[in-house]
Amino acid sequence: MTRGALSRLLGARARLRWVHLILGGALLMPYFLLTQVGVGMAAGGVNALSSLPLTLAAYAAALPLVAVTAVFGLVRPLSVVAVRAMCGVPGERLAEGPARSWAARGRTSAWWTLHLGLGALISGMTLAVPPMAVVLITLPLVSGLRKAELGLGWFGTEADPYVAPLLGIGLLGGLVLCAAGAGALVARMAPVLLGPTAADRLAAAEERAADLAVRNRLARELHDAVGHALSAVTLQAVAARRMLERDPGFVREALAAIEDTTRRTVGELDAVLGLLRDGDPARPDAAPAPTLAVDLDGLLARTRAAGATVTAHQDPGPVGDWAGLPAIASREAYRIVQEGLSNALRHGTGPVDLRIRVLAGHENGHRELEITMTNAPAAAGEREPRTTGGRGLRGSAERAALLGGSVEAGPYEDRWRLRAVLPLAGGGR
Repeated sequence: MTRGALSRLLGARARLRWVHLILGGALLMPYFLLTQVGVGMAAGGVNALSSLPLTLAAYAAALPLVAVTAVFGLVRPLSVVAVRAMCGVPGERLAEGPARSWAARGRTSAWWTLHLGLGALISGMTLAVPPMAVVLITLPLVSGLRKAELGLGWFGTEADPYVAPLLGIGLLGGLVLCAAGAGALVARMAPVLLGPTAADRLAAAEERAADLAVRNRLARELHDAVGHALSAVTLQAVAARRMLERDPGFVREALAAIEDTTRRTVGELDAVLGLLRDGDPARPDAAPAPTLAVDLDGLLARTRAAGATVTAHQDPGPVGDWAGLPAIASREAYRIVQEGLSNALRHGTGPVDLRIRVLAGHENGHRELEITMTNAPAAAGEREPRTTGGRGLRGSAERAALLGGSVEAGPYEDRWRLRAVLPLAGGGR
């Protein structure tokens, strides 16, 4: 128990907190030197440091100046760093970044005033008490000290000097207790005054949500680009192996499709990886994001090269052609078609019927892009084992939801169907 008490008073954490308070006292000195000049002038041009009341008045006048300067943005981040390193306060209990609201700035101002005010008192005691204690402790051993002009004339008798060491030890003990108590107080108040406000928590939550949205977007892009390419290449390779002896022409087409698929996928992968590098500008030769207007025909050709029969019905309707679609709708629609074809090839059988059309709005006047895809479901023994956990269809639903649309996938009558609806805000173009 005694050992624990000594650790709390003189342990490593207590010593660091003591140093933290001394730093606070050092930071108060510019304010104090400024106000002691003003107090001395107000008292008739005297030196304020020559009078204890005037010194205390200068100290008191410095604290409002400390409070005012604490509203600047760098005070809270610097204070948080110091508290984490020297006061033993867990980082999650402290706010990140500068104070944004006036309430947070007020709390930072209170913290700055507390730290520098207490730090000045502990610093003054740390400078004054140890020399005084040494003199008192050595007073019985050095007779010359009793005759020196040190203000110690109250130890006049032979017995009095031997009381001085006890007083000196008491002063040192009081200094340690004051420093430990002030350090504990500062550590206890740090989370209260430097902790996150409601605005800080909201900003942190928004930052985490934005980061999660970016990560989800990158995950969708990687899954759709790489996952579809690997599925298509696998199916094309299987079809080529089966037809190797019977139809060399088909094998050549399948190999060409594999080459084209992998080349395009490497370009898409490079573009996605570029987004992961902070501040890395996009390479001039990086592949642009595929769109319905530019890349649909190639996607259908590569899917057919894998041996699948795909019947595509396209009706741009009032937009004229797919180039008239909004760019974001064209990109997301391409990815949804890509994922739908990938699932149809893996888990379905027979011809795939694909229909893409633009519908005129009924309720709100906005047009909608409708994508439907159907084919017969494969028998249980013929279905390719699922290895992705259904992330592709879930990603397609997220893509549609970002545009205010929806995706439905599952059994429909005696077939498997995917249906996506993407609103085209503003009537198309």
